[in-house]
Amino acid sequence: MIFPDAATRIRKLDMGTIGQSDLYRLIGAANDRGERVVVATVAHTRGSTPQQRGAKMLFFEDGEAAGTVGGGCIEAEVWAEARDAMRSGKSALHHFSLTAEEASDEGMVCGGTMDIFIEVMGDR
Repeated sequence: MIFPDAATRIRKLDMGTIGQSDLYRLIGAANDRGERVVVATVAHTRGSTPQQRGAKMLFFEDGEAAGTVGGGCIEAEVWAEARDAMRSGKSALHHFSLTAEEASDEGMVCGGTMDIFIEVMGDR
C-alpha cells in the first residue's frame, strides 16, 4: 500500500527531530522488508523557518512517518511531494515558501523559505 488516503488516520512513529541512529535503523528495517522509503531533508533555509538545515522526516509505504521538517503547511506540502516520489521513484529538490501572509493565516511566526531534498530509497 502506498500511503493511505486522506480519510485514513496516519500513525506517526515520532514527530520530533530524528536522531542519526534511529534514522538508519528505520531505513534499514524498511529495506529488510523490501519496502521503499522516502527521506525528506531540509537542505537550505532562508529567513524564519520552523526547522534548520539537516532536519529529516521519513515516509514509509504503509503511511507511517517519523521525524519532522517543521510541521504546519510546509510539512503538509512535503507529505504530498513524498507521496508522489514514493509512487514515481524519483528524487528531487523542492522549494517551499512560507510568506508572512501564509504564516499569519496558519497562526505561525515563520516567514522564510526552505529547500527540501526528497530522496527515494529502495527499489520495488
